[in-house]
Amino acid sequence: MDKLLLIDGNSIINRAFYGIMGSKMLQTEDGTYTNAVYGFLSILFKILEDLNPGYIAVAFDLKAPTKRHKLYKEYKATRKGMPDELASQMPLLKEVLKAMNIDIIEKEGYEADDIIGTLAKWGEGQSLDVVILTGDRDSFQLIDNHIIVRIPRTKAGRTETEDYTEEKIMEEYGLAPKDLIEVKGLMGDSSDNIPGVPGVGEKTALGLIQEYKTIDGVYENIDKIQGKLKEKLVENKELAYLSKELGIVDLEVPMEKDLAQIKNEEWNKEEVLSIFKKLRFNRFIDRFGLNVGADSISARTKY
Repeated sequence: MDKLLLIDGNSIINRAFYGIMGSKMLQTEDGTYTNAVYGFLSILFKILEDLNPGYIAVAFDLKAPTKRHKLYKEYKATRKGMPDELASQMPLLKEVLKAMNIDIIEKEGYEADDIIGTLAKWGEGQSLDVVILTGDRDSFQLIDNHIIVRIPRTKAGRTETEDYTEEKIMEEYGLAPKDLIEVKGLMGDSSDNIPGVPGVGEKTALGLIQEYKTIDGVYENIDKIQGKLKEKLVENKELAYLSKELGIVDLEVPMEKDLAQIKNEEWNKEEVLSIFKKLRFNRFIDRFGLNVGADSISARTKY
C-alpha cells in the first residue's frame, strides 16, 4: 500500500525550536532566526527518506478560537505565548514547504489534530497506510491497523523517532488506542488545561478504564469504588465528561479531500535553492545537489 504522511506542523516546529537553542540558534545575515526551520526540515527529510510517501500534508493551528474554547473558556489558557524567535520562523517554514510543493492545510475553528484526524481516517479509506508525525500523544486515539503515530524524541543531541502501533499502545497502556480518550477524561491534561477529575492521575485513570472500559462504566459501577476516589469521581462527574469531550479528535472537519492535491511531488528546485541560500542552509544545498545543473537527479529522489 502507498503511504500518506501527515505532519503536525506546530508540534514539530516547536520541538525543533527547543531542540536547537542557545549558542546553536542559527541566524541569517540580517539576524533572522532559522533554528526551528532547520530542525523541522532535518526531521522531515529523515522521515521522507524512511517512508518515501506517495502523499504528504502539513497541518497548522490558526489563532481563531476552536469549538473547544467555546465549550470550555479555560482550554489552553495556561499556555505561554509563542516566543517571538519562533513566531518569526513560521512564515519561513511555510515558504519552504510551498516551494517543496508540500500541501499546507489550516482551517479556522479547528486544530491541527482535527485536520490530521479527519485526513487520517479518510486516507485509510483510500487504501493508504497513514503515518502521523507529531509530538502530541492525543493522536494515539487515531491509531489502528493502517494508522500509526511516529513520535520524534531527542537522545544525546540526536533526534530519533518511535512508532506507536495498536500493539505498542496495548503493551504500554493495557488498552486499545480509542480507550485512551476515556483515560484523558478522568486524568485531564495539564498542557491543554483540561481539568479531568482533580486528584486522579494517569495510573488511577488507566486502572479504572482497564477495569470498567469507559467513563460510563466507571459511573455505572461507582458503588464498587471506595473511599476518597469515589468522592472525587462523584463530585466531579461533569468535569470528567467535559474533559473527555475536549480530548476527542474531530474526524469530520469540513474540508476538501483530494489525493492529487497532497501528492508528494518534485520540488520547485530554483525556488528551494533561493530560499536555502537566504537561510544559509548550505548543508541542505549540498545534500540535495541544488547547485548542480538541471540534468542532475531530482531533489525528490535524494532525501
